[in-house]
Amino acid sequence: MGEARFLVVFALDDQRYALALDRVQRSIRVVAVTPLPEAPAIVLGIIDFGGVIVPVINIRKRFNHPPRDVRLSDHLVIATTGKRTVALLVDETRGVIKASPGSYAPAAEIMPRLELVDGAMRLEDGLILIHDLERLLSLEEETAIDRALRHERGRGDETDR
Repeated sequence: MGEARFLVVFALDDQRYALALDRVQRSIRVVAVTPLPEAPAIVLGIIDFGGVIVPVINIRKRFNHPPRDVRLSDHLVIATTGKRTVALLVDETRGVIKASPGSYAPAAEIMPRLELVDGAMRLEDGLILIHDLERLLSLEEETAIDRALRHERGRGDETDR
């Protein structure tokens, strides 16, 4: 990271995470999530975001946080991977920060082969783990989501008849 980047910071429990701002479309208060049959366990369901069906990802599970029920105060971070738009269920969104090169440590310097983290940023009040959105879902999970979404679209066609 040779130049400053802007990051969207969010929290799960007391841990802060961040995503590159250019990957985030918006952060919204949690809305009703429709279950998606046959989706992988990491998917809580789907939402309609401006006419686009978006899978809601349980990143608490992915980041090994204890499970808990969805709260009305939770947020959905709508972000774009190379393949799809996803909604990440987070406890709260904490805003946008500017990450200077001197405060950033790449994942390879922290621990080789960190799967979900691009790096970490040092702040006066602790660390923020910077998440690599491209590694959020495995190939199997991507395929299962595609299959479940196709199946759901097909069910919608049947009920329209």
